[in-house]
Amino acid sequence: MMTDKNALEVFVIVAQTRNFRLAAEQLGVTRPAISQTLRRLEDRLNLTLMQRTTRSVQLTEAGQRLYNEVAPAINQLNRAVTDIAELAAVPRGQLRLAISSIAERMLSGELLASFIRAYPQIELDITVTDEEFDIVEQGYDAGVRLGEVIAQDMIAVPVSRAQRQVAVASPAYLARQGTPQHPHELIQHCCIGWRKGPGLSPYRWEFAEQGREFEVAVNPQLTTNDMGVMIRTACAGGGISFGMEETFQPYIARGELVTLLDDWLPAFAGFYLYFPSRKNLAPKLRALIDHVKL
Repeated sequence: MMTDKNALEVFVIVAQTRNFRLAAEQLGVTRPAISQTLRRLEDRLNLTLMQRTTRSVQLTEAGQRLYNEVAPAINQLNRAVTDIAELAAVPRGQLRLAISSIAERMLSGELLASFIRAYPQIELDITVTDEEFDIVEQGYDAGVRLGEVIAQDMIAVPVSRAQRQVAVASPAYLARQGTPQHPHELIQHCCIGWRKGPGLSPYRWEFAEQGREFEVAVNPQLTTNDMGVMIRTACAGGGISFGMEETFQPYIARGELVTLLDDWLPAFAGFYLYFPSRKNLAPKLRALIDHVKL
């Protein structure tokens, strides 16, 4: 037998207040509406739940048993609804993010530390990945990738300035092997390449000349999916590497690496935080957007 939850809630309030007027005020309805609701509930159950007089309300044995069973469930349901409503007002809960390994600003300790200090009720769960997949299907709240690879049906918020890829090498390597003057000369050098995963082809190095883009398929002597290995090997004089300027910047600033072929490496759109919709945006995600957007 299906029973109206609203009717059960009215019954519980009347049982607790033992007063139709107080129950009506608490529920924001009229006293006749309370009486009609209880009468329909009793008719459906074919039981008398309350004995009413002009001065009092008393539960029958059936009414007391129903109250004992229903009141805890009603209270639990109301608490659950209240808790969910609070999620719409207070930034809290787990926030799952899929972030590209080369999104330096997003992965910097300073940005993440300042966010978790500002929002102690939010738990960040970050997966660093360069795989392309549907973040919604995989259960992520948002992702961070270069703008050029984000699906057009996603909402994208910029979280970095324009980016640039650079070719770098150590001064020791260049002194030993010479400095290439054109990207096509890279095929004559020892290169340190990157790939997404085992069995995949190394990433092709991309350049541009007078607005025309072209790729150079270098033949890396060392290929890895770990940017740290690439940087350390390049700093040690192992060859020429290629990647995001932000990644190499600390080593360039210290003189451990120098940039090459700058005239063929223009800037392009940077990283974006992306998610499926602005409608009913969770406060935890809104907090992150406000914290990281430029």
